[in-house]
Amino acid sequence: MSKRKEQRGSRSTEVIKRRSPAVPKNGAGAAAVQPVAAGNVDPGKPWGPDNPHPLSTMKTELVWEGKYDEWGNRRTVDAAGLAMPMQRIETIDQPRSEAAAAGQLAMFEKKSTRVDDFRNRLIWGDNKLVMASLLKEFKGKIDLIYIDPPFDVGADFSMNVPIGDGKEEIEKDQSAMEMVAYRDMWGRGRDSYVQMISERVTLMASLLSERGTLYLHCNQGMMPFLRPVLDEVFGADNHLNDVIWHFENKPKFSFSKVLPRDWEILLVYAKSYGDHAFKHQMVPVKEVQQQAIVAWDPVAKKRVAKRDERGDIIYETRTEKLMGSVWILPIVHPIAHERTGYDTQKPETLLERVIEISSEPGDLVADFFCGSGTTGAVAEKLGRRWIMADLGRFAVHTTRKRLIDVQRTLSAEGKPYRAFDLYNLGRYERQWWQQDALKGADTEHRRVVLEFFRAEVLDPAKSSSPLIHGRKGRAVCHVDGIDSIFSAAEAREVAKAAAGMGATECYCLAWGFEMDIRQRIEKIEADLGVKLTLIPIPREIMEKNRKGPPPWLEVAVLEAEAVYRKDGGVDIKLTKFLPSLAEVPTKELESIKERAVKSGFDFIDFWAVDFEWDPSGEKPFNHHWQDYRTRKDRSLKTVSDAGHVYAKKGKHTACVKVVDVFGCDTSITVNVKV
Repeated sequence: MSKRKEQRGSRSTEVIKRRSPAVPKNGAGAAAVQPVAAGNVDPGKPWGPDNPHPLSTMKTELVWEGKYDEWGNRRTVDAAGLAMPMQRIETIDQPRSEAAAAGQLAMFEKKSTRVDDFRNRLIWGDNKLVMASLLKEFKGKIDLIYIDPPFDVGADFSMNVPIGDGKEEIEKDQSAMEMVAYRDMWGRGRDSYVQMISERVTLMASLLSERGTLYLHCNQGMMPFLRPVLDEVFGADNHLNDVIWHFENKPKFSFSKVLPRDWEILLVYAKSYGDHAFKHQMVPVKEVQQQAIVAWDPVAKKRVAKRDERGDIIYETRTEKLMGSVWILPIVHPIAHERTGYDTQKPETLLERVIEISSEPGDLVADFFCGSGTTGAVAEKLGRRWIMADLGRFAVHTTRKRLIDVQRTLSAEGKPYRAFDLYNLGRYERQWWQQDALKGADTEHRRVVLEFFRAEVLDPAKSSSPLIHGRKGRAVCHVDGIDSIFSAAEAREVAKAAAGMGATECYCLAWGFEMDIRQRIEKIEADLGVKLTLIPIPREIMEKNRKGPPPWLEVAVLEAEAVYRKDGGVDIKLTKFLPSLAEVPTKELESIKERAVKSGFDFIDFWAVDFEWDPSGEKPFNHHWQDYRTRKDRSLKTVSDAGHVYAKKGKHTACVKVVDVFGCDTSITVNVKV
């Protein structure tokens, strides 16, 4: 029991959960649904003082569709059933290749300001699955959670992204944006949104330490619905306060008969009131204020104004005051250095206050709707450890690039920083979707994929090969297994099956493709006379309320080669890139395709090289070198300048990862011989 509860006394709330479908007319003559309540209730008698109607004794409760099951039982979160192993796919530290090339790696490591007590984590995936998966390692260990879930049901989340030198921008389609990936939360309006929040804050409560605090960012419209949810999960006695964020610099243009909405709210709850971390903050006073100095008068036994020898009251000037719960902070200015181009980005000053108030250096901070990564960026600068997650690949890419920049800046300034790793749920998320939504049937998985692809589903009994699952126009379709990586060897077998059916073209739909498969497809096509079109299955088809098909486009084309320096160092040169354009609006697709063919490099936003790639795939991609565009500096190298020196002569494998302006990544390997 929290300290506040001990002081106030426990307040229990009786919740009536079960309801019968109908009620006979009672003495009042009203037909109504009769709740079945605890106690001596006789439905045959008229309602009154001796036989009170259950509604007269019901306690306050927020009820939404989905809160209770068909039998009136409260739905719970099956954390154990949702937990799954996470895959570490990238490890990111300040690039070391320059030091390695100069033979000073040991000195570099010695001088490095990297703190090695913890590797921060950036996770791509459904945050409900992510949090359930984190419980085994982090239950009761996170000291502060800030979340800013999307709360505007009618918002248009499309955005413009710069390409090339930044003089031109193209629209990023909202149908595949990270915010639209949460469309299922609005499937039944507020009911499904509240259910989504309820499930997730329940998991957050388990992850929080006893001194932990949750900040939930929302607007005026959702606040009345979310506070009762937090009261249920954390207990109303653990509600610390509400913070009003007033953004005074937001333009106020309103043509309706309402005042402008120029503030949002942060609901603040402690895991255990009294034990929670808290530190008062001082803020500057805009105008110098004077305050009378008071002293304790033992005779009067009260505080009195302090006076000088002439009897005049002594004043002091104040330039600071204690921070209150109304924070007047500007939104991120369009030309601010911290601006990432992410429309829902929150200012670093807001997160600085949250983190300074409710955590200490070294504490673990988490954000499971991380968006552009503001929470992690501020946590890193303030010496906190962090875990962040998001469902959108563009959000994860924006965050990765931003945290690399923070990492570099802190290292250059001689300040401590931590390395971080990128994780995803990989095939485990798809397996969960298959079990939860498709009831485990692999044939159902292929049917869903083909229907979204707008292809005819072939009856297995009528198909001459188990490798051919559908038909689209004159082409046949192969849908790879939900756990599989489509390989060149498999592509050859699929091409044989297609040729056996008399087809000259086959769409190969897969969740993942073997690295370098594009370079090996041409020979297969020439040998068997079948054109193979490789198309990634978009993860958006897993969205609960997805109706229309997401974009389906071929995998990106990426080519690179090794460059050998006279001093023995090795670099990588990009020679060709053609983006998949999976997130370009249909109306702009043809014109953008022409632009991409002419200058594909303009669509590269970030690229990195792992010079010591393990072809077995057992080790994550290690960022030995990287270059990326920023909103202020749009230049991008097409040849690395690492000058990587291999310790041993012979054959080596480098891996090149390119991320386009939409956040889609493509990787290939490059053979190196030294």
